[in-house]
Amino acid sequence: MRVHSLKKLFVGTPIATAQARHERLSGAVALAVFSSDALSSTAYATEEVLLALASAGPAAIAYAVPIGLAIAALIVVVISSYRQTIVAYPGGGGAYIVAKDNLGTLPGLLAGAALLIDYTLTVAVSVAAGVAALTSAVPSMFPYRALLGVVLIALIATANLRGLRESGNIFAVPTYLFVASFGAMIGYGLVRWFLGVDPEPVPVLAGEAHAVGLFVILRAFASGCTALTGVEAVSDGVPAFRPPEAANARRVLAALGVILFLLFMGITFLAAHYRVLPRPEETVVSQLARHIFGAGFLYFEIQAVTMMILVLAANTAFADFPRLASFLARDGFMPRQFANRGDRLVFSNGILILGGTAALLIVLFDGDVHGLIPLYAVGVFLSFTLSQAAMVRRWITRREPGWRWRLWLNAIGASVTGLVVIVIAGTKFIHGAWIVVVLMPLLVSLFLAIRRHYAEVARQLSLENFGTPAPMEHVVLVLVGDLQRGVVQALQYARTLSPSAKAVYVELDPDKTRRLEERWGKWGMGVPLVVLTSPYRLLRPPLLDYLDHLQARGEHVMVTIVIPEFIPARWWQHLLHNQTALLIKGSLLFRKNVVVTDVPYHLAR
Repeated sequence: MRVHSLKKLFVGTPIATAQARHERLSGAVALAVFSSDALSSTAYATEEVLLALASAGPAAIAYAVPIGLAIAALIVVVISSYRQTIVAYPGGGGAYIVAKDNLGTLPGLLAGAALLIDYTLTVAVSVAAGVAALTSAVPSMFPYRALLGVVLIALIATANLRGLRESGNIFAVPTYLFVASFGAMIGYGLVRWFLGVDPEPVPVLAGEAHAVGLFVILRAFASGCTALTGVEAVSDGVPAFRPPEAANARRVLAALGVILFLLFMGITFLAAHYRVLPRPEETVVSQLARHIFGAGFLYFEIQAVTMMILVLAANTAFADFPRLASFLARDGFMPRQFANRGDRLVFSNGILILGGTAALLIVLFDGDVHGLIPLYAVGVFLSFTLSQAAMVRRWITRREPGWRWRLWLNAIGASVTGLVVIVIAGTKFIHGAWIVVVLMPLLVSLFLAIRRHYAEVARQLSLENFGTPAPMEHVVLVLVGDLQRGVVQALQYARTLSPSAKAVYVELDPDKTRRLEERWGKWGMGVPLVVLTSPYRLLRPPLLDYLDHLQARGEHVMVTIVIPEFIPARWWQHLLHNQTALLIKGSLLFRKNVVVTDVPYHLAR
């Protein structure tokens, strides 16, 4: 009862299935739910570019803007491509569904594995970056960043367990406040640059600029591509929109593309202008805000909204990971529990697994953003590539209206994102990307193993080619350890199952056996008592030997074991008693043609 009350307090009252349609999202709320991941990446994508360039010296910062323009162009290509995916898959066009539908099962599973990994890393990276924004403003909290990250993940998971619409309403205000605040900071910074309020930065010598190697530039580009993580979320979540679902999703995705383009390029330009260099104890956004606004209220407001959007960016993963897991479970590639909706019409099991795994990553990496980033983006760009390649195949085979220009758009998207996958994997491989590269095929193997298991279960349970079953012989045994009220009740129950039921007692003490036999005539309910000797005072071996003897007559023998068990009034009182019944049930759990029935006798308080 207390557990139910706590669940109701944190998660809310159950929602009827008939109310599912009313849980759909409006365009404004959907933008907050599905774009927070992509928008939040603008808070650290530029920093990752600068971090990679800084390894070649301060002069390399001059390349930040050209690299930023290349990434911005990639944003346009990917957003445009996914708008076409929404048209083709108005019921939800995640990379798993699109790739499986057009390229086959294995490419679809690879896309699904890539996205599951990416969503998990999204939560870990976003929350770690949000904590970094907090510790930049309050350095005394830096040693507690892992603990803060775990607490924040628990809060976001709880909010998502309350339902998609409710969590969206909670997160809408911080998302729009972030966009407005960053827009104001970028706009004011650009005005100061245009009017020459700030001193001109120190020019970079041409010789210094040319000294930067191609590998550094490619690594910086690969690091900055984290700005695109999350843009596929709108395409994945089309069913969550209000009707007309596809049209609303396309409008939200276009709005996301415009905002993402402007914020990312604005921060990148200003960071290059101010020659901002990443520091472990302070983020690039923090340094920019300090340059532009000083150390007053507006600086702390920027840090606050940055922390909020970064933490809430995890909400996008909490919206899409459970949905993707439900698709995989529906197709038999993940445990079927992931396809079940909870009391609040959300996939609760997926939410809990995602939260627990992301929290574990935060602890393992001690909340370090730069330690997690190398694992990031490989999966998402692989899913981009597979999804766009699948769309190319779709346009070629189906030739729907406008297929030619759509084909070229998706072909360009697949080519560009495929190239990015190679660049990211190559430049980040030794820095941790190898973990993701190895993990993806392992996950695909796990999916296939689960599917084989379900197929084998279905084959063995199928009635096809199943003949008339042979007559069954039923043997009912009551396990007796003493003679008391609970045993008498179990004997009564056993006689309702079979009039030839027997009681079985394993002798550990001859004196105790004699006392039991003396009382059995009065309280044994007419049930025969079988005494099994145990020379070594062990309970289970004699019982298992007796079962072997009974079942030696053939597979048609079905044995029901009735176990009397008294239940103490308080939970802690269980600790004062032997858990013999539990041990016996564990021993018989996987034994063929044996049914274990527990007859509880509840003690009064």
